[in-house]
Amino acid sequence: MKRIVRRHRDADVQLWFEDEARVGQKGRNARVWYQRGQRPVAPTDKRFESVYIYGAVRPGTDDAFGLVLPHADTAMMSLFLDAFSASLAPNVHAILVMDKAGWHVTGRLRVPANVSLVHLPPYSPELNPVERVWLHLKERYLSHRVFADVSAIVDACAKAWNDLLAERRASPASPHIPTSNRSKLHEAGITRPVRGLLNRLILGGFRCRPRR
Repeated sequence: MKRIVRRHRDADVQLWFEDEARVGQKGRNARVWYQRGQRPVAPTDKRFESVYIYGAVRPGTDDAFGLVLPHADTAMMSLFLDAFSASLAPNVHAILVMDKAGWHVTGRLRVPANVSLVHLPPYSPELNPVERVWLHLKERYLSHRVFADVSAIVDACAKAWNDLLAERRASPASPHIPTSNRSKLHEAGITRPVRGLLNRLILGGFRCRPRR
């Protein structure tokens, strides 16, 4: 990172973390309220359609950027980096920290000029603060759900992301979610910094409240 900072002395160098989370019809379990003495019941689905939330966060600021994309591969990662790069201010150079997934380290990945990639050691998800965001999203918004199709999954992911950012805001997060039918690209739109909850998830511990 020091070498990156030295190479970009005239830029506003920012530290970001990135990760992807799969969300699909198969779903996952989470805590629920139940009456003592009775077996808790929750909906489940055995189908396998899914999408991926690509998210980047800037610890200490609550700045964030997210896309919902159909696959986790090099083409989608390149698309995410292009969109993330375009969202940065003109004088910003982002250090984007991520794990060593195959689509993160391949030589075929297109990395924009205003982004530098730094990879975490193997098997160290605890070093990536985005993991806290995924846990909260899945526990609070995306568990015990039955999705009719891929479009329903995408809509739920975008709504969960924006609802997370809106939880501690006086005004709601931007509802604008541009769509491309060709790529099934949905921007879970973050258009301006959000303070409060997201920063606590990134920098400190939290407890997910069970669904009532």
